[in-house]
Amino acid sequence: MKLRYLATALIILSAVSVFIGVTDLSPTDLLSLTEDQREVLLISRIPRLISILIAGASMSIAGLIMQQLSKNKFVSPTTAGTLDSARFGVLVSLMVFTAASPLLKITVSFAFALLGTVIFMKILEKIKFKDPVFIPLVGLMFGSIIDSMATFLAYKNDLIQNMTSFMQGDFSMIMSGNYELLYVSIPTLIIAYFYASKFTIAGMGEEFAKNLGLNYRQVVNIGLIISALVTSSVVLSVGIIPFLGLIIPNIVTIYQGDHLKNNLIHTALLGALFVLVCDIIGRLIIYPYEIPINLTVGVIGSAIFIYLLLRRKKYGL
Repeated sequence: MKLRYLATALIILSAVSVFIGVTDLSPTDLLSLTEDQREVLLISRIPRLISILIAGASMSIAGLIMQQLSKNKFVSPTTAGTLDSARFGVLVSLMVFTAASPLLKITVSFAFALLGTVIFMKILEKIKFKDPVFIPLVGLMFGSIIDSMATFLAYKNDLIQNMTSFMQGDFSMIMSGNYELLYVSIPTLIIAYFYASKFTIAGMGEEFAKNLGLNYRQVVNIGLIISALVTSSVVLSVGIIPFLGLIIPNIVTIYQGDHLKNNLIHTALLGALFVLVCDIIGRLIIYPYEIPINLTVGVIGSAIFIYLLLRRKKYGL
């Protein structure tokens, strides 16, 4: 799948997305926008599109980095406890800092996401039976433990409803002024591009990387920081989007190979395109209402995940 096909599809669907909504807005209206149409376009439609593209690209690349560093194709923020840890961090910020600013919330969420990811990587180092499917199961169990702790604390502090509504992946509430935290992901993705070759070497193992003169621990830490920061910014701005960092890197690997630097742009474009398609489906299927993005991505993503598992079994990988 060539880059120009992905880019073309992304541009076309981005244009389509801008004109989908309850408020009537067509391409011909752009020539003579009313005040209401201008506000809808600038305050709602364009910010929503930008948030979709950034969230899709950044979460997919976070998954790609985690898979490379863990040497397992089924590791991602969803299956490594990163999303659950970021959610736990948001809960703590709501409990301890009741009037927390967005910057403070993302700092606390990032700290918990990073801590959870580091603990999961430490667990991987202790596991002797490293079957590719067994590892994400451990991550899902680890994430479930964190999620149960968060649910218990939310119940004790009467925050269950707040957490449920806050963590539901949804782009319908995205407006100008409440999505800008996603811009934090952009510099981290640039850093990921420049460190891509080092991530590839680190993914070959600690001993191999050290023999090539690479500071293995430093590179791994940078990769984990990028994944945690991206995850926390998406969780705070949009909510939880499952499976994205798991399936997109695997799809890219199938047709592109395992070279991380070559895969970064493909992964970013396909991730953004996938979320955009899911968002359009969610907005049209019960129009004028819409289905939350975490539901559409979860249903389609889980089906693709099952296919990947069956494909692995078929080829004896």
